[in-house]
Amino acid sequence: MNFPEELKYTKDHEWVKVEGDVVVIGITDFAQSELGDIVYVDVDTLDETVEENEVFGSVEAVKTVSDLFMPISGEVIEFNQGLEDEPEAVNEDPYGKGWMIKVKADNIEDAQNLLDATAYKKLIGA
Repeated sequence: MNFPEELKYTKDHEWVKVEGDVVVIGITDFAQSELGDIVYVDVDTLDETVEENEVFGSVEAVKTVSDLFMPISGEVIEFNQGLEDEPEAVNEDPYGKGWMIKVKADNIEDAQNLLDATAYKKLIGA
C-alpha cells in the first residue's frame, strides 16, 4: 500500500494535502481497498463551511456506504467533478485523480495536528 510522506492523515482514513491556505482531501489507499469497488461519490457540501469531524459527503461501494469526515474546518470550494463519471478513479489513483474536495481552511495550522504517514501506518497496522 501507498502512504505518501508529504500528506497528512486522519483516523477516519482521509488524507490531506496542504496547498497554501487550501487543502485537498481524499480517502487513503487503505480505505479504498477496504471499501472495494467504488461506484459513487456524494458531496453535497460544496460552498458550505464544514466543521472538523463533521460529515462532508459519502462514498458508495458495491456492498457499503461510508461517510466522509472533514479533517479540518473550512469552506468546501471545489468538488472533483471527474468522480461523477469515473468514481473508480478513487480505487485506481486515490492520491491523484481520485481526490474528492478542496477546502479553504479556517486555520491551515490545524493540519499539523493530523497524523503523519508513520503514525497512520501504525494506526492501521501496516
